Amino acid sequence: MNLHDLTQRVIQIAKEAGQFIRTERRTFNYQNVEVKGLNDLVSYVDKTSEKMIVESLAIVLPDAGFIVEENTKSDIKNYNWIVDPLDGTTNFIHGIPCYAVSIALEYQGEIVLGVVYEVAQDECFWAYKNGAAYLNGQKIQVSQRKNLSESLIATGFPIYNFSRLDNYLEVFTHLMKNTHGIRRIGAAAADLCYLACGRVDAFFEYNLNAWDVAAGALIVKEAGGYINDFKLQNNWLFGKEIIASNDLLKVEFGSLIQEKFKLNS
Repeated sequence: MNLHDLTQRVIQIAKEAGQFIRTERRTFNYQNVEVKGLNDLVSYVDKTSEKMIVESLAIVLPDAGFIVEENTKSDIKNYNWIVDPLDGTTNFIHGIPCYAVSIALEYQGEIVLGVVYEVAQDECFWAYKNGAAYLNGQKIQVSQRKNLSESLIATGFPIYNFSRLDNYLEVFTHLMKNTHGIRRIGAAAADLCYLACGRVDAFFEYNLNAWDVAAGALIVKEAGGYINDFKLQNNWLFGKEIIASNDLLKVEFGSLIQEKFKLNS
């Protein structure tokens, strides 16, 4: 399998979905919003984008399965596309300009290809295994900041699972007092890509799904960054928690997460 050529085809698929999303945003009406659960929103834009992406990917790699947010298709195979057709749905619905199409290819538990197209800014991030990471065709790398005290941190606020909120707020409080600040962008795929190109230096969040992180995590890795779960193990894809940083911050940041989430006692 030629991952470079496959990635270029996936980029085009992501951009086609992104163009549809961009067009729909101009006339989008809040009355089209559906509620899946507490603070968990969806619309015809998510569903149509996913249908477009799945149909195109099925042509590109007919033998692959799908792990997708809106359940257009769900058969699991050796190769699986992991798709978020509109990461940052709440931003999209409210007209806040950060939302993305995220497409990854997983092979037996490992992500080998990732594309994130941030629609509003027309920024396409992509990577494939052992092939570096890129933004709009230019190679990107994580930052070289060595201490949290000089770092900018990204996170996502809990919106319906508040079981770990106290621990989360302990981390939040520490970071407010001991870093350059915290940003809540509203799309995990974008958070990870912003880390990959050095805009932020570390990221953490819990209660995420595979489609939120799969593509972005590979882009971070190929940009020289570090990905793990809160226990500093490798269960970040399906474990519903993730920490990411440049390699120089991984010990300090990982220790902070473990301490505040009470995982090192």
